[in-house]
Amino acid sequence: MTVPAHPRSRRPAPFSRPALPRRPAADRVEIRLPWWAVALPAVAFAALLLMIMSPGQAQAATADPALGQLIERTLHLLSR
Repeated sequence: MTVPAHPRSRRPAPFSRPALPRRPAADRVEIRLPWWAVALPAVAFAALLLMIMSPGQAQAATADPALGQLIERTLHLLSR
């Protein structure tokens, strides 16, 4: 008869079945989104769709845009 090394250690029974692998607690992942995470992209998509469907109401700008002038002057200064 053998004596265990530690009084709390247990030896497996000689005819015990091997332990079955444990399955995870949940087989699926549950994702919960706040209401605005669905509503905001839907509203943005609808707004873009409306802009695409009615391009006849858009008007071209008559003056040079300020951003274009700024980029042009920056490139001119850098090329010196």
